Amino acid sequence: MLLIEVNNITKDYGAGRGNFDVSLSIEQGEVFGFVGTNGAGKTTLIRQMMGFLRPERGSIKIAGFDSWKDSAKIKQNIGYIPGEIAFPDAPTGTEFLRRQAELLGLTDMSYADTIIKKLQLDPTANLKRMSKGMKQKTAIVAAFMADPAILILDEPTTGLDPLMRAEFVDILNDEKKKGKTIFMSSHMFEEVEDTCDKVALIKDGRIIAEKSTREIKHNQDKVYKIEFETAKDYQGFTGEQFEFSQERKEKNQVLVNVNDTEIDRFLTVLKGYRVKFITEIKYSLEQYFKSLY
Repeated sequence: MLLIEVNNITKDYGAGRGNFDVSLSIEQGEVFGFVGTNGAGKTTLIRQMMGFLRPERGSIKIAGFDSWKDSAKIKQNIGYIPGEIAFPDAPTGTEFLRRQAELLGLTDMSYADTIIKKLQLDPTANLKRMSKGMKQKTAIVAAFMADPAILILDEPTTGLDPLMRAEFVDILNDEKKKGKTIFMSSHMFEEVEDTCDKVALIKDGRIIAEKSTREIKHNQDKVYKIEFETAKDYQGFTGEQFEFSQERKEKNQVLVNVNDTEIDRFLTVLKGYRVKFITEIKYSLEQYFKSLY
């Protein structure tokens, strides 16, 4: 079941900035990553999804509702973290969260307290004087505390230190287990790789690739790092008919590119040499998108 449908969205700011004919489909229970450099058009699309901007062409439907015409209904059922945090006037984080709970009709704050504890947040601090990281944590609590079925997150870990980023990934994976539908933009490849089922790359306002993270991780083209026992073994192997991306003569090491179709031949040839160690260098999401850029 499709829960989020983005159909041929265009929002042109001029000078090649905005969104151009963007189409995406996110199924119920799917975690979808949206990756691109700053200015690529990620936030523009998310603001249209939330009904803050009206597209010039195309349409967006979330849970059957039009993102522009039915934006009020959509906002009631979505947990949202904006790319730029701008809190309303409230003396403390606690007061802000209390007001948000009232707007959502939320009376049970136990889940909010759980996230506060995980993120090591002190919500009693003055809201305006909070650090960027503290504000980001407060925004995360506000988005998650009502346990919404859909989460739309624009660069949710901005300002968080590595420890808190890891904690956020754990929280997100817990939400994933509950069957939540999550759309998340990010420039942090690792957190997308660790959480998302699918990922799309946007460049200059256009989608240039969309793939499952599983497919990217299990790329057919493998890279193996091999170290041989002797220089003779090293020299012999480098004379074989393989594609070598690096040769490190002083260490008797090579990096060899092997497609899955060549694995049997590769292993058969390798048996003729004394190998000290062999390890596969995992293909990452970052490598995949850098190759496209």
